[in-house]
Amino acid sequence: MPGLTIGDAIPNLEVESTYGKIKLLDYIGFSWAIVFSHPADFLPVGEKMGFYTEELQKRQVKLIGVSCDLITSHLDWIKQMEYQSPGFKVPFPVVFDDDRTVIRELNLVDPEEEHWSGSATPSRSMHVVGPDGTIKITMLYPASVKRDMDEVVRVVDSLQKTAMFKVATPVNWRVGEPVVISTSVSNKEADKMFPQGYHIVDLPSKKQYLRFTKI
Repeated sequence: MPGLTIGDAIPNLEVESTYGKIKLLDYIGFSWAIVFSHPADFLPVGEKMGFYTEELQKRQVKLIGVSCDLITSHLDWIKQMEYQSPGFKVPFPVVFDDDRTVIRELNLVDPEEEHWSGSATPSRSMHVVGPDGTIKITMLYPASVKRDMDEVVRVVDSLQKTAMFKVATPVNWRVGEPVVISTSVSNKEADKMFPQGYHIVDLPSKKQYLRFTKI
């Protein structure tokens, strides 16, 4: 896949946003962050992202939205979201990218959809950025496919767990469920690292590499 992807550093672009001028990395700091794009303002999927900010804030994740609509459109859209949910405030900047520079730099361009003017259109994409400023997961959707926000939260939970411990999360994993201890960790090391204990799966091969624990 061409362009910015997993393992790459997010460029510290200076952008215009509903928070004024910001630099992406300066705004993110040493936090987890999600940089996401949406094809246009006033779409329910973008509003869904806004309404999930409370869950993401619990995980200390910052959000940055990117759209190619005018800054006045962004502000009107935010007013509408806040009007629909009294007491709710959109706590993240939405970047104004009318010349499509930001979506190109961040690899957020939909390869098939075009704006009515013939310009590039943002895909429904996101980069989950770690505290070191590098991309940990990229989720790319065409403009016609909506995000699963529960999956976004699950991905963040998994990334944060695996960043803290030498573990991997199994398929369909959710917070509170067992995780798999990395095969690079010996049983002796696992005894020290996971004093709560762990379960070794009895396999026909008798190899003790599948070990589950709760953290």
